[in-house]
Amino acid sequence: MAITVKRLHPLFAAEIGGVDLARPLDVAVFREIEDALDEHTILVFRDQRLDDGQQLAFSRRFGALEITTANVANDGKQSEVADISNVGADGKLLPTDSKAMKYRDANEMWHSDSSFKPVPAKASLLSAREVPPVEGDTEFCNMRAAYAALPADTQAGIENLVAIHSYTYSRGLVDPDLFTSEQAAQVPPVRQRLIRVNPKNGRKALYVGSHASHIEGMPVESSRRMLQELLANAVRPDFIYRHRWRQFDLVIWDNRAAVHRGCGWDKTRYRRVMRRTTVAGERSSLDEMMELN
Repeated sequence: MAITVKRLHPLFAAEIGGVDLARPLDVAVFREIEDALDEHTILVFRDQRLDDGQQLAFSRRFGALEITTANVANDGKQSEVADISNVGADGKLLPTDSKAMKYRDANEMWHSDSSFKPVPAKASLLSAREVPPVEGDTEFCNMRAAYAALPADTQAGIENLVAIHSYTYSRGLVDPDLFTSEQAAQVPPVRQRLIRVNPKNGRKALYVGSHASHIEGMPVESSRRMLQELLANAVRPDFIYRHRWRQFDLVIWDNRAAVHRGCGWDKTRYRRVMRRTTVAGERSSLDEMMELN
């Protein structure tokens, strides 16, 4: 049985129907889903009542999974499943001023998952186990459209630029004390091109976000202004899809072609419990260049 595809935005994002992701999918159906992700960047699956094991099984169809970085939000425990919630291990709401919540609040800045890793993420899969009755949405911005909208001279000017991405930099924008020295040592700064290319279809996307600290070979402050301007121009309303979560939604997005951010909600009243799995991406040409040099 073929999947159904319903567009959710003129430029990207689609709702996929006709599948139960808790069950094994045959090769043909999975290839349709992969092709849809390459085409639409954001895929929404409604009413997918997955447990962690089922989410992991489906996620692994896309490739090897990342392990979470040890941090204050996970008590240093690394896993293939990230807990993105405002609920502690005791089942109670986390204090909004706790380090764990400050760490997670940084997800409300525009970013691409794991751009701070040497091999950045290909795709992320987020399962909504509990959602607040109001707010708590997620916004996605189409960075292919953002790149295409740049003037030709700007595209040419940034084509070969390299940004330094740093997890400690982005989290430091919220609280400079969120990482211990041992945790910071796990995530040293990495080099990423400002333009990413989908290896299957050759489509280009602007690759900036909160983890991008500065541009290699340029003064730090002026290059940060440049990165901030590129991002501000990218996240215009007509390039954004805002997802209003329903319980048991599963959303998959292509980190090579979109940035995203969480939207706030009343964290003192409402639970929001999400589980994220992250598919590792491909090695970049920058890695190969560094090895050759």
